[in-house]
Amino acid sequence: MSPRWVAHLPFTAADLPAARRFAGALARSVTFLPDVDAGETTVSAEDDQGVRHRVFCDLPLPDRTRCVRRTDHDGPCTGRRPR
Repeated sequence: MSPRWVAHLPFTAADLPAARRFAGALARSVTFLPDVDAGETTVSAEDDQGVRHRVFCDLPLPDRTRCVRRTDHDGPCTGRRPR
């Protein structure tokens, strides 16, 4: 397996929920690329990059898919096809 890398792209947002929305939209916009793992998207404050906040739930489901909904969503998880 090839090594995984993380791209750090600073941006401004009013607060953590806004940062999660932006990062989620950005991640979804590049999911056409087969090597992108959008489910692992996190955000952190520029001055505290060691503290990461998940954007997507990404929990594994019984059918071997993963949840595509936002972190802390209400209701049941919804799956996507594994890569």
